Amino acid sequence: MGAFTRHRRSGQVIANFSGFEADLLRNLASQLVELLRDEQPTPDDDADPLEAMFDFSGPVDEPEDPVLLRLFPTAYADDPEAAGEFRRYTETTLREAKERTAMTMISSLEEGGLPPELEDFDLVIDVELDAEEALAWLRGLTDLRLALAARLGVEDGDEEFWEALDDEDPRAATHDIYEWLGYLQETLVMAVDV
Repeated sequence: MGAFTRHRRSGQVIANFSGFEADLLRNLASQLVELLRDEQPTPDDDADPLEAMFDFSGPVDEPEDPVLLRLFPTAYADDPEAAGEFRRYTETTLREAKERTAMTMISSLEEGGLPPELEDFDLVIDVELDAEEALAWLRGLTDLRLALAARLGVEDGDEEFWEALDDEDPRAATHDIYEWLGYLQETLVMAVDV
């Protein structure tokens, strides 16, 4: 379950998730939406309408949360002023795009039959994605993996550490989810690429 394939007749990308898998994906995407919204700058309601159309009042400082820093890395590490300006002009739009992507994932799961409160874990959720939704899922899975990697401290070349981690360590289960998201991402890439 959970692997993406392309439907031969319709051309849509499809996947079947168990209720548990679908609920886990929705939960992760919802947490990401919440995190993205928590540190949003508050709009200035008294701003001139023309000024509001060209609002570039985004943040200039790096996010304190390591997940947000991973999702919105510093563009110019050697030039804090240029990095702040770049962040001010781009981060708000990027946040909104990432939020829409996560909401697309949630909507797809709910349209596939995931109820608001999952009680039947034997339920099978059928997700059908058109080309645009499939690309949104690819971006969303990337964001979720980056978020988990930041929380866990995953780095290039540390596979042996994770393989040797005791199953009782709470990080092991989270790392398994990280790996599963990578598997989903890989199958989705193959389904889109066909």
